[in-house]
Amino acid sequence: MIITINPQNPQPRLIRKVTDTLTKGGVIAYPTDTIYGLGCDLYHKEAIEKIHHLKRLHKNKRLSIICADLSDISKYAHVPDYSYRIMRTLIPGPYTFILEATKLVPKIMLTNQKTVGVRVPDNNISLALVKELEHPIITTSVKKPDESLYSDPEEIDQMFGRNLNWVIDGGTIVAEHSTIIDFTRDQPRVLRQGKGEVGLITEGT
Repeated sequence: MIITINPQNPQPRLIRKVTDTLTKGGVIAYPTDTIYGLGCDLYHKEAIEKIHHLKRLHKNKRLSIICADLSDISKYAHVPDYSYRIMRTLIPGPYTFILEATKLVPKIMLTNQKTVGVRVPDNNISLALVKELEHPIITTSVKKPDESLYSDPEEIDQMFGRNLNWVIDGGTIVAEHSTIIDFTRDQPRVLRQGKGEVGLITEGT
């Protein structure tokens, strides 16, 4: 079911309507600054398992989380001093940070290395959802049969709608993966070049 939310000024009533669904274990499609992705409440194991099923993912496949800001990230991941300085200049933005997870992250979300991918997207809708929910939501991309990304919520509704509680229409976006930066070592490593510029990472070190 499609629900249209203003991408510049998300309507609080509609945000609450979606987060009420998330707290009950619902799964949604929603926009970020890079993609339209699938999401659910971080603390609903059954909803996370449903996303794995929809994407046909192995349970060890990493799913990322969306946090509200840098202080929120520090609750769910250990942020080394050097990475804090870099991240401060990059968020909100099109980056995924790989960090060592804290005990607040459920085991179903962790890799064998006990790390988690964390995002603070430059998107008013996704940030409004997290702030209303008061803890992170899952984020993972959905791909078409040709491996390209969805940029139109209508297409997602046609493909996945009957398996989702809501498809948020926040407008058509230019879909592109986020840039992934690994902060689990002494120096940052770019694991994937995406929408986010990597020159800023070098400048921050």
